[in-house]
Amino acid sequence: MSTDQTPIALPVTAVTCLEDRAHVERSAVLELQAGVQRLRLGPVSALAVDRTLHAELTADHPATVLDLRIVRSWTPRGPLPDADDSALRHRLHSLEKEQAALKQRRDRLRARLDALARLAADLLRDIGEGAGSGETDVPRWSRELDRVDGERDTYSEELRSLESELAAVAAELDSVRRAMDLAETEPVELVGHIELTVQAAAAGPVGLRLSHLTPCALWRPAYRAVLDGGALTLETDAMVWQQTGEDWSDVRLTLSTARSAAATEPPRLGEDRLTLKDRSAAERRTVEVELREQEIGDLGPVPVPGLPGVADGGEVRVLHSPSPVSVPGDGRAHRVPVSSFTTPAESEYGCSPELSPLVTRLLRFDNRSGHVLLAGPVDLVRDSGYGGRGTLDFTAPGAPVELAFGSCDDFRVVRDVEESRESVGLSQRTVLTRIVRLHLSRFSAPGENDERTVVLRERIPVSEVSAVEIRLSKDACSPAPETVDTEGIASWTITLPPGGRRTLTLAYEVSASGKVTGL
Repeated sequence: MSTDQTPIALPVTAVTCLEDRAHVERSAVLELQAGVQRLRLGPVSALAVDRTLHAELTADHPATVLDLRIVRSWTPRGPLPDADDSALRHRLHSLEKEQAALKQRRDRLRARLDALARLAADLLRDIGEGAGSGETDVPRWSRELDRVDGERDTYSEELRSLESELAAVAAELDSVRRAMDLAETEPVELVGHIELTVQAAAAGPVGLRLSHLTPCALWRPAYRAVLDGGALTLETDAMVWQQTGEDWSDVRLTLSTARSAAATEPPRLGEDRLTLKDRSAAERRTVEVELREQEIGDLGPVPVPGLPGVADGGEVRVLHSPSPVSVPGDGRAHRVPVSSFTTPAESEYGCSPELSPLVTRLLRFDNRSGHVLLAGPVDLVRDSGYGGRGTLDFTAPGAPVELAFGSCDDFRVVRDVEESRESVGLSQRTVLTRIVRLHLSRFSAPGENDERTVVLRERIPVSEVSAVEIRLSKDACSPAPETVDTEGIASWTITLPPGGRRTLTLAYEVSASGKVTGL
């Protein structure tokens, strides 16, 4: 068997980025000899998962893979920079040496000052003892005190100057380190190579396709919405991070929501026994009810069967980058374009005071991207430039999208609620009366003369049992809601001039029979 120790380049040509890892494909053309031979390919990322290595050969003559493995080698980096290192790294090394030398000098000066402080204390104690015993050697005492004080002043001034120099070196050292973090990456100490043993019937070129999994790579969806008049442009991007130890240059990038680490076995079925029992007399006389919140979902006019959430173990979604991309292995976020479309958008100023007192500009449009829109952040851009960041929910292809495009600071909404409860009739029927007042104000800037329309929405409970009735008190409403849908959402369309104010009143009654409990 012939062995070739010269490494053959094996570049990355395609990557499928998953939620927490990546599936990497590499391609190369090998010039094989007849017989069995061992080739060394690479270098490759040392993080490649060994058990996921898979190689395929394509050739006009028979060629077989006999053995495939990854061999890792460790080359530790020396403590000193070499000639091939950059000027930043040499400057960093010299600053670290200078900082260490300054710290040693500082420690020596502090030790000298401590010794002088102890000497001054001993001298003062000697003066006190001599004066107590009748000795009066004033010239010697003055000379020694002046010498100690002079040395302490000299070393203190030198220490202050050294502290200032040390602070300047530390600031420059931090600046050089930040520049290195932005401009350079630490060299890889652990490098992997692929050892491939093949058998060929004849000499000639053979195509090699090798794939494996690697950690330290992930992606998340991100969007950019640009509003230009009545048209909205929605750009779908992918934020890709990878620190696998090698760069991805001009690769075909595929983005998938598959979670290969999740268990794929179906859950075990267990017995679920149902038992019947007679209700007691007290249970027959009462009806238990409770108030609960229920979210109403709408998938739009296009029926798409099976639309699970992104992270709930549902259907895998796959997106493709339209052109080859390059993602450096620096661990930073890199924005990769996926798709873009422009569509007319309906604009509306709306407010749900029960949830938020802000009046929000809401855009409605259809998803014309040709793929699902995964939940993610949206950068909002309008005529004046960047306007903030919003969120986008999971949306099927062709389904309607609602995107909040920021709040309007020139509106203010105040919500007041009054509630009363009473029992009427011989049956002790409970009547719960609730009055909701909405105070809407507009604060306009000087020079504004146009009117603006705001849609206010307030919720009315919906009963699912005949023992509880909910009735809208139209006489007490001022004005009455324009529409009340089947989910109990009452809405008003209010037009306010600059500086205008409006108060809306919503009143409804919840009536329950005497045998209802829990209301």
